[in-house]
This record gives sequence, C-alpha cells and structure tokens, in this order.
Amino acid sequence: MHCAIYKGRRKPEAYLYIEHADDFSRVPEALLGMFGELELVMELDLGSRERLVYADIEEVKRLLIEQGYFLQLPPDKHALRI
Repeated sequence: MHCAIYKGRRKPEAYLYIEHADDFSRVPEALLGMFGELELVMELDLGSRERLVYADIEEVKRLLIEQGYFLQLPPDKHALRI
C-alpha cells in the first residue's frame, strides 16, 4: 500500500497522509483549510515497512482505506515519557 504525505504552511508539524498523490477528494474541506497550502513531503510504501516513528502503521493503513486519509499531529511535548 502506497501513500503520499503532505505538510501545510499553517500546521508545519502536522502531516496529512493520503492514498494517492494530489488526490484530496476524500479529505474534508475543513481539514484542508486548516493546513493551508500543502507541500508534498514524500511518497511511502507502507507495505514495505514494519513501523512508523510517530504513528501506528496498522492504524494508518486502516484509516487510509476507511476514510481516505490519516492525520498525524505533532507529539505532545508535555506528555510524560516513561
């Protein structure tokens, strides 16, 4: 499963994963508006990876199939680290 990852000018630490590059048809307009102008960061083959650094890869795959996108928010800087 491939995906394209974008970042926006308004939310520089958040990333939007979509199924196909430049196909935002399944992403809500309100979410796109929050990002502002989007820039392609990379295209990624999720099938060749076992994990991602800041997201659960199985959840990313599931949400890409179910809703057409995955929103990765920045890690909570105040979260307790164990």
